[in-house]
Amino acid sequence: MKKLMMIAIMMIAAVSANAQNEAGQASIKPMAGINLATMTKTDDSKMRVGLAAGLEFEYGVADNFGISAGVLYSMQGVKGKGVWLGGAGPVDLTYKFDYINIPVLANYYIVPGLAIKAGVQPGFNVKKKVAVEAAGVKDDVTVDDVKGFALSIPVGLSYEFSNVVLDARYNLGLTKAIKDADSKHSYFTITLGY
Repeated sequence: MKKLMMIAIMMIAAVSANAQNEAGQASIKPMAGINLATMTKTDDSKMRVGLAAGLEFEYGVADNFGISAGVLYSMQGVKGKGVWLGGAGPVDLTYKFDYINIPVLANYYIVPGLAIKAGVQPGFNVKKKVAVEAAGVKDDVTVDDVKGFALSIPVGLSYEFSNVVLDARYNLGLTKAIKDADSKHSYFTITLGY
C-alpha cells in the first residue's frame, strides 16, 4: 500500500499543474461525475450510484485562497430491502432523491493546483421517488414526506492539471431527508471539470 501511495504521489508531481486563480481572477468550471450516495440510520442499505453535474464559479481572493459557488444536479438516496404495500415483501427498494445543490466553498491551495476545500451546501429536492422491485415487477412510487430542503457540509480535495480538475468531496448531511425519520444524506461526489 505504501508503494502504491508513493507511485501515485510521484505521478501527480510529474503532471504539470496550472496555477489556481490569482487574486482578483475568476473562472467558470463545467463539471460532471458521480455520486456514491447513502443515508445514515438505514439498515442493510447499499450505495446508490448517480450523476453529479453542473457549473462552479471561483474567485481568487489571494494567491493561495479562493471562494467558489456552484449549481450541481445531484442524484442521491440509497438502495435497500424492505416491506412494501401492506406487508408484501421483502422487496428491493431504491430511494431516488435528487437535488439541485448550491455548494459555497473556501478553497485553500497547498501547492499550485492542489486545493483543500470546505464549505456549506444548501440543496433543493427535485425528485422524490422510490423504485420498488418484487417478483420481477418494477414500479416507481412518489414519496410525499421527503423534505424539500437539505443542508450539508462538503469537504474535499481538488487537483488541476492541464486545465482539467479532478474534484473529490464528502458531503455530510445536517438535516433530515424524510420528515418522520432520522436519516440524513451522506455521500461522496467525484467529478471532472474543465
